[in-house]
Amino acid sequence: MPNPATVPAWRSPTAWALLLVTFGVAVGFDLWTKDWAFRTVAGHPVVLRYEEVAGNPSYSVPWHPGIVAVGHDLLDYHLVLNHGAVFGIGQGRGAIFIAFTVLAVLTALWVFGKHTSARSHMSHVGLALVLAGGIGNMYDRVAVGAVRDFLHMFPRRELPFGLHWPGGSSEWFPWVFNVADAELIAGMLLLMLAIHLSERRAEQARRAAAQADADSGLAD
Repeated sequence: MPNPATVPAWRSPTAWALLLVTFGVAVGFDLWTKDWAFRTVAGHPVVLRYEEVAGNPSYSVPWHPGIVAVGHDLLDYHLVLNHGAVFGIGQGRGAIFIAFTVLAVLTALWVFGKHTSARSHMSHVGLALVLAGGIGNMYDRVAVGAVRDFLHMFPRRELPFGLHWPGGSSEWFPWVFNVADAELIAGMLLLMLAIHLSERRAEQARRAAAQADADSGLAD
């Protein structure tokens, strides 16, 4: 029976199932939460028309008070349209981000098929989350014209000593994001952890082999 550690992921039905199921659940959850937020948070459904939103970085959601979700200053729901990348970086460059997302998806699939094994479950979940985050936001850019954001962490908490971010905000975390952004970051953290654990196991195996060679030499 083949060793799962040596079987490439692209030949493993279990690896494909884990990747695709995680991806499907994560994309579905991201799109559902965006749809829910834009139907309810403003107190009435916010209808976004592609021809009005796409290519118009000045287009914004009408003012609304938002909803306190967790505590007074931990998490609010507040609707924002993001014409850039994660946390609003690079506003007005949607076409570039769509192309980048396509390249990132192809790269992630290549890493899955060529650089992970059948038992690299943590890596597969991480890759699925990265794929889901990228596809979830790309769907918004293609179908809506901008990315729908609604999660605002630490509202009403100010930086100490009168400090401000380069954009002028004095909040701890002034960026509004969505579930896809969180999935991207969680996926990258899982991949980093998987790489660290893999390197540690390889180092332990190397030390064990060196010790076995040393013990064999002593026995001779």
